[in-house]
Amino acid sequence: MSSSDEASWITWFCSLKGNDFFCEVDEEYIEDEFNLTGLASQVPHFRESIDVILGVEPGADVRDDILESAETLYGLIHARFILTNVGLVQMIEKHTNGDFGNCSRVFCDNQLMLPIGLSDVPGEHTVKLYCPRCKDVYTPRSHRYHRIDGVYWGTGFPHMLLMVHPELRPCPPAVQTYEPRLYGFRIHPLANQIQIQQGQKLRQAAAAAKQSNAAAAASTRSQQVALTATMGAGGKDSKHQRK
Repeated sequence: MSSSDEASWITWFCSLKGNDFFCEVDEEYIEDEFNLTGLASQVPHFRESIDVILGVEPGADVRDDILESAETLYGLIHARFILTNVGLVQMIEKHTNGDFGNCSRVFCDNQLMLPIGLSDVPGEHTVKLYCPRCKDVYTPRSHRYHRIDGVYWGTGFPHMLLMVHPELRPCPPAVQTYEPRLYGFRIHPLANQIQIQQGQKLRQAAAAAKQSNAAAAASTRSQQVALTATMGAGGKDSKHQRK
């Protein structure tokens, strides 16, 4: 990191590749100890991490473990900050700019998405994307987001945003689900159930045949070994008789 422009650690962190889902938490919010209640027990090197976050860009003398703790602590603070009015405003700007991408579902018509966590426990799930139109969650396309903990956004962020700003909630898709057809005729749902049952039977039959073939092959090998041993013993007896 370069300190030539005296950029804050927060600005530096949010500018890293893969961190563009984060917004910049106000330093005043971090300086208020009430907003950090309970986090000291979750993050090692808590005080040192706070100093890193609030200080100018750290130099090379900052230990890797403290820097890692600072990044974790910032993520946990971020999950709280984005539920405040100020945080929501920042995230709305990123949302409307398309920073979180579009829903890949055809019938959602490129609906803008929002980041979400599937758990409020650190380390369980990476960040996902929530579509307000189909109300489903998706894995981000880019692998650079696949290492980022979803707890840094929490399970309630999109719902809080849409509750406070209902004008951002889209109408449901005109077509709720894709309707499969064959030669122009709609495929009855019962056909899917029949196909699933048939598929299970075929897989079970294939597994049984594979197991039977393996048993037969093992039996054949055993017989070959026994035959070879018998022939070997017979050859030794013939040699003794000739002597």
